[in-house]
Amino acid sequence: MSKIERIGIGVYGLCIVLVMIDIRLSTIPLACFLVVCLGAPFFPAAGFFLPTISHGISGKNAVAITFDDGPDPATTPDLLNLLARHGVPATFFVTGRHVDAYPDLVDKILSNGHSVGNHTYSHDNLVMLKSRQTLYKEIEAAQRALMPFGIRPMVFRPPVGITNPRLWQVLRAFNMVHLAFSCRAVGFLGETSCRMMISSGRTRFKILSDSFHILRFPKSPARNEWLAEIDRIIIGLQKQGIAVLPLSELIGRPVMVRESRVPS
Repeated sequence: MSKIERIGIGVYGLCIVLVMIDIRLSTIPLACFLVVCLGAPFFPAAGFFLPTISHGISGKNAVAITFDDGPDPATTPDLLNLLARHGVPATFFVTGRHVDAYPDLVDKILSNGHSVGNHTYSHDNLVMLKSRQTLYKEIEAAQRALMPFGIRPMVFRPPVGITNPRLWQVLRAFNMVHLAFSCRAVGFLGETSCRMMISSGRTRFKILSDSFHILRFPKSPARNEWLAEIDRIIIGLQKQGIAVLPLSELIGRPVMVRESRVPS
């Protein structure tokens, strides 16, 4: 049972009690519940609408690094070289349309030992406001785009992290889980729209969050500036003794599974 279901049952019971006292009082919990429902989509890590993974369970002083919205020929090749130089793994939440446009980059991501998650097909920021059928098609199309690479993502991250009550049912149809993030740094990188997110392997994330939240990406940074910022983050993690683990190891479940390649 999700948080919204548990809270909804509690609000319903409270309303029944308040109706017997004064029917006007029953509007108070209903109004509060409505406000919470309207605000919850913007706090995905809270898992209000569906079970959500936003922290690791490894018990280690570690993080997992993930990138959204790619692959992108303007940044992905150099990013992969940077990650290889440091010997750190990452997970790329890719969009189906970019997979179709740049299949060679997906091959390179996988051959470098990184994992891939589902980030919808078109990255429609308003997809959570649309029908369940539309949401299903977006996720299915992204899964289908990755079939020629012989992988099936088991984790999903919605565009801009927004969720809704319908997402749980859709993800269950694909045997997928919703993965949010515990720390986010947003950078506007021109047309690349790259975003780096880190999920903590510990209950508290004080050491990294203190240094992470002060990062500020300029509105139109050069690619080299963005890569240099990521380089500094990884070096900072290493200096603080914080390991960078594969996401699957951090959360204790597979991020993707290997299957037979399906010809495109």
